[in-house]
Amino acid sequence: MKFLRTISVVETDEELLQRYKDTGHADSFGLLYDRYVMLVYGLCLKYLRDETEAEDAVMQLFEALMTKVLQHEIRVFRTWLYSVARNHCLQLLRSRERIPSIEYHSRVMESNEILHLLDEAEEEDERMPALRNCMEKLPENQRVSILRFFVEEMSYADIAEATGYPLKSIKSYIQNGKRNLKICIEQTMARE
Repeated sequence: MKFLRTISVVETDEELLQRYKDTGHADSFGLLYDRYVMLVYGLCLKYLRDETEAEDAVMQLFEALMTKVLQHEIRVFRTWLYSVARNHCLQLLRSRERIPSIEYHSRVMESNEILHLLDEAEEEDERMPALRNCMEKLPENQRVSILRFFVEEMSYADIAEATGYPLKSIKSYIQNGKRNLKICIEQTMARE
């Protein structure tokens, strides 16, 4: 009987996270982060390609996440942690101007599609009011995603974290929003 009392019940990620949010005790978050520290290290090593930088990133993430988890509603900690860790590594790479070429090209391609709406200088004065008007007509998820991606230059993961939108839906919101903007601006310009 005494043996059964000493066995501790293993808490789920969600329970540990909630306990940390309720009590503010770093031990709870430490236990939770410790479950994934090797996965985070592996991810950081994959992106940063340097053991020391990866170790530093793991520690930086731990410190940053202690406050971030209090500010966000997190449904699945492991998925959220992966997105935040990946984004942290990409920010480190950007700050060192070592952006992977595939990331750079996709951003340029995404940007060119929206920027071509305003590419002719003589039409810019006419198109800006149309663009503003059409932005207001977009569904909120498309409008917010487009503004965060193009104006605030946030990554898909950042947008998902900030808005709560599913990460898999962000690209769709941006693509549909760009298409809707283009149609709306063309219709507006044709009427004038």
